[in-house]
Amino acid sequence: MKESIVLVTGANSGFGMGITLELANKGYKVIATMRSTEKQEQLRIEANDRLIPKGRIDVQRLDVTNQDEIDTIYNYILNTYGTLDILINNAGYTQGGVIEEIDGLQWEEQFKTNVFGVVSLTKSFIPVMRKNRSGKIINLGSISGRIGLPGLGPYAASKFALEGFSESLRLELQPFNVYTSLIEAGSFKTGIWKKGLEKAPLSRVPDYKDLMNSLNNHVKKMDKQAQNPQIVMDTVIKICETSRPHLRYPVGKGVKAITFLKSFLPWAIVERIVLRMMK
Repeated sequence: MKESIVLVTGANSGFGMGITLELANKGYKVIATMRSTEKQEQLRIEANDRLIPKGRIDVQRLDVTNQDEIDTIYNYILNTYGTLDILINNAGYTQGGVIEEIDGLQWEEQFKTNVFGVVSLTKSFIPVMRKNRSGKIINLGSISGRIGLPGLGPYAASKFALEGFSESLRLELQPFNVYTSLIEAGSFKTGIWKKGLEKAPLSRVPDYKDLMNSLNNHVKKMDKQAQNPQIVMDTVIKICETSRPHLRYPVGKGVKAITFLKSFLPWAIVERIVLRMMK
């Protein structure tokens, strides 16, 4: 059986590390990329603990916002392995804060990583998969791509953009047997939302202080109740091993309920529920 070649971005922590370890353990050859390869130590420790054979994980540098590095990883993969079977766009972060106080540069940086980096890297490997008439592209989305919570505007906007990108990409590539899937993740023990709020500008506007306090308390509560990210890893494995995977995979406590309610309830009711929840 041919060894499948997989590229994972943001593999030094969180979902990216977990996905890398699970795939390598299943026999996939994983190119695990990260902005700084100096951050690979924990990945190496986990791989050794799981007795994953050396050589199954190939750690490489990749900043998805840097086109030169995208070109380098593309050439490396094609020269070393000859092809790419699965691309997993995981790299991303959360920019917290109220929209009035987040400056333009912070918006640009959020979209550079969460959207434009995904687009640029994906575009590089589309010709390979199209020529092979085979491939899978898995984008790590979020429930924030379905409903925009206050205090997380840039992050929600980037994940909404990822939803539209994934829909269009799937329809364009499916005729060539290349399938795009989007994981809509809820709250998991990765700390991404907590980190995003820690980076939020300190509010200088008194009107927003109650909102930001409520949001911080809400995120802390979610962090305590968050599920084990293993559910996300299992979903990725399922997509990789399915010949015709679906477009959307809502994963996590309450995600299906939230998307269902937003689809069928009037917005006036949805916003009352959200604002009450924030209080």
